Amino acid sequence: MAAYILKRLMLMIPTLFGVMLVTFIVTQFVPGGPVEQMINQLQGHGAGSEAAGSTVQLYRGNKGLDDEKLKELNAIYGFDKPAHERFFSMMADYATFDLGDSYFHQQSVMELIISKLPVSITLGIWTFILVYALCIPLGITKAMRDGSRFDVVSSTVILVGYAIPGFVLGIFLLVLFGGGSFFDVFPLRGLVSDNWEELSWYGKISDYLWHITLPVISLTVGSFAVMTMLTKNSFIEEIRKQYVITARAKGLTENAVLYKHIFRNAMIPLVTGFPSAFIGAFFAGSILIESIFSLDGLGLLSYESILKRDYPVVLGTLYLFTLLGLVAKLLTDICYVLVDPRIQFESMNN
Repeated sequence: MAAYILKRLMLMIPTLFGVMLVTFIVTQFVPGGPVEQMINQLQGHGAGSEAAGSTVQLYRGNKGLDDEKLKELNAIYGFDKPAHERFFSMMADYATFDLGDSYFHQQSVMELIISKLPVSITLGIWTFILVYALCIPLGITKAMRDGSRFDVVSSTVILVGYAIPGFVLGIFLLVLFGGGSFFDVFPLRGLVSDNWEELSWYGKISDYLWHITLPVISLTVGSFAVMTMLTKNSFIEEIRKQYVITARAKGLTENAVLYKHIFRNAMIPLVTGFPSAFIGAFFAGSILIESIFSLDGLGLLSYESILKRDYPVVLGTLYLFTLLGLVAKLLTDICYVLVDPRIQFESMNN
């Protein structure tokens, strides 16, 4: 097992390198780079542009930028160096988790990511908890009552929820419960109220849960169908196997058959996906959901960074997310062995 883990860790290096290389190459051919973005801001806002920072003095009004000043601007963003030199320098910094500084925010990329994490963690973790806590019991019940009226009705409901896009549901919930034309029950924006610091500990918890209810519902409903049907199908497959028939023939109760024989085998595909789902939960924020509910999370940061061609943020977040994804895949393989010792790492190599 140790040899397999070491091999997977070594394979992460070329995989991560390849992902970053392809993305870096693509960014070199995308029009409207950061230099052009900065020139547009200088021309549009002049000295009033906060994002312009120390480069505002390079702009010369209606005369624009001459070649010398343009070279200075390229040097500020590091574009005076060859592309290959910039890439290898970037990867060397990333190896020590130095993700660089944003072009348009007066912060480092790591500081930006950390500042946006509370929103993304809130949306992701609560979605993760609700999906696993509700869908697994529901899927087991549907499997045990396969073909019944309960099974048909519940399948219809969750499939309807699956068909509704999360942002459409979010807008509907805001109109219905956000003080629009109907009920004023939940807040329209933010993760907490403006007076959150003044509230008691109980008031802070209530205020926090009050704010996240609608966005979490919008993100969760669409995930119910996949997890519920995966659980149901996994249990149905196990129920039809010979060892279950034998256990019933021995006189075991249905609960004993379910929890002592079926449960462990049926849960393998669900439990093994736990690491990926858990890590992914930290970054599960939706751009549209964050925009609708005015939540400043990682999804919105990534979208705005792409529009502004803020390459340090784009590449830095991609590096971090890709690394976490590769680690999650490794943890998934390890979970296979922990849940079912019959699975051997040697067989995974074939």
